[in-house]
Amino acid sequence: MLTDKKEPVISVIIPCYNEARNLERGVLDEVLDYLDGREYAWEVIVVNDESTDNSRSLIEHFVRDKDAFYVVDIPHGGKPAAVWAGIQRARGDVVLFTDMDQSTPIAELGRLLPWYEQGFDVVIGSRSTEREGSSLVRKAGSYVFLTLRRLFLLRDIIDTQCGFKLCRRSAALEVFPHLEFLRQEEKPSGWKVTAYDVELLYLFEKAGCMIKEVDVTWSNRDVSDTKSQGGDLARYLNESLQMAREVTRVKINQLKGLYDKV
Repeated sequence: MLTDKKEPVISVIIPCYNEARNLERGVLDEVLDYLDGREYAWEVIVVNDESTDNSRSLIEHFVRDKDAFYVVDIPHGGKPAAVWAGIQRARGDVVLFTDMDQSTPIAELGRLLPWYEQGFDVVIGSRSTEREGSSLVRKAGSYVFLTLRRLFLLRDIIDTQCGFKLCRRSAALEVFPHLEFLRQEEKPSGWKVTAYDVELLYLFEKAGCMIKEVDVTWSNRDVSDTKSQGGDLARYLNESLQMAREVTRVKINQLKGLYDKV
């Protein structure tokens, strides 16, 4: 049960890498407006993943007069590293990971929390197959990725890639250190899509966590101009290749028994 204790019950973690344009349209105001009316205590941790635009100054300006908002700076390590840094800083019993663009609005937290209160350790958002705002190329690609991934891993989960996930902080602290992405010596450069969600959910499942998938509202609201890689088709092909490699890697690790200690 959520309580009214003064310490945060929920820690909202928002990774940030070159999100200036999304920040300028007021996404953090949206987060504040929703959370400000909640009966439970909360905190928001924005993790700046060494942005090269003016994201850091925009975040600092926003949080300076807001007691429950915090900014954490890390060397560029990619989204999994940013989420992990937020988890280690978090004080809430439950943590929510959400993307800066708020394509899944923060208000969808209200759909996840009842399942957490029913005893689920991990509650993940699931986007509609329509995926409003996505191109036909992306919709087709999502279907192909889903079909192939379910042949090998997480057969009971439809949408592993939605950036709106809630879990018990204790479960996150147990599982995240086993992510191979965080143990790699080679650090990413620039923006990079990852399928770390697949490995994360597999590890949660292997650790015995109860996982619930919940439909959430999703519409592509990302206006960042730092992720273009030669157009939507080129970006889709690049992302698909990277995701295929990640899923293959997780399956190989599974067969090798590298996750047996989880």
